[in-house]
Amino acid sequence: MRVLVTGGAGFLGHHLVRELEQKDIVLLDTADPAEAGIPPTDRYFRGDVRDSRLLETALQGCDAVVHAAAGLPLMPKAEIASVNREGTKTVLESCAKMNVDKIIHISSTAVYQNTSNGPAKEDAPVRGIGPYGASKIEAEALCAEARQKGQPVCVLRPKTFVGAGRLGVFQILLEWIAEGRKIPVLGTGGNRYQLLAVEDLITAIDLILTLRPEETDGVFNVGANCYRTVAEDLGALFAHAKTGSRILPIPALPAKAALAVAGATGLSPLYRWVWETADKNSEVDTSKLQKLSWTPQSSNAKTLIAAWDWYRENRERLPKPGKNHRSPWREGILGLARKLL
Repeated sequence: MRVLVTGGAGFLGHHLVRELEQKDIVLLDTADPAEAGIPPTDRYFRGDVRDSRLLETALQGCDAVVHAAAGLPLMPKAEIASVNREGTKTVLESCAKMNVDKIIHISSTAVYQNTSNGPAKEDAPVRGIGPYGASKIEAEALCAEARQKGQPVCVLRPKTFVGAGRLGVFQILLEWIAEGRKIPVLGTGGNRYQLLAVEDLITAIDLILTLRPEETDGVFNVGANCYRTVAEDLGALFAHAKTGSRILPIPALPAKAALAVAGATGLSPLYRWVWETADKNSEVDTSKLQKLSWTPQSSNAKTLIAAWDWYRENRERLPKPGKNHRSPWREGILGLARKLL
């Protein structure tokens, strides 16, 4: 099976190439392949997912597409909307033209209106937190329209997925732990916040690729089965790291107000989705996907520890700061808080 992965140089694409060795993987991304650590290959197409001509060239001979390219939260609002909406539209139209057998669209649980009142099912109300969440809702609507016209489209809504090489906001957390800093937690840390190991997301993608389209058309949540409170999961990470870090509970309301101002003025890399949900339960129901014989293997704690182990070994050779999940993010005003903790 030949599979095109859009956003192929990103965090998920990087792991898909490594894990789906039995598949013939084709990559499309705007990143320079050398800078992204992609080995030289004629199956790497450098360019924008909104470029239909390039996309159709990359789709030659492909049986399926994993559409993971996305405008990420640190990008300008208009760019997020365009990449996530117009990029998805271009993928769907190009796949229809090239008669691609299956499309997997990587969405997000940021589409949900509320996940704090028990695990949200796929038919729960959507709202979308911030420009990113709103654009993902629009992209999902395009997928639903395509599905109604007969295209085989599966939408996966993963929780925040973590693993070896995941940087971005997690790099800030891991660096503070490396230095033995206190880790500020909005509220008490008693809320449950479900994560997802990138390897478990990949097994879900691999499963969807092997099943018949009529079994997988629709929307599926993806998340860990085993997770505890924020304080407990971070506590397991601290115990493993042995650097002396511990949580520092801080009042949620004033902290959110300060982070909203800092984010709006470009002084903080923490976008609305991060701080708005940080003190709430954040859970989704994955039973629909598990009925297709998918079972996540990693707990939150195991996933965070794997990310830490990779970071500890690679801390001295990280890439330059950027805006994606495979690069460190500039701390901004958080750097001042770091010195005080």
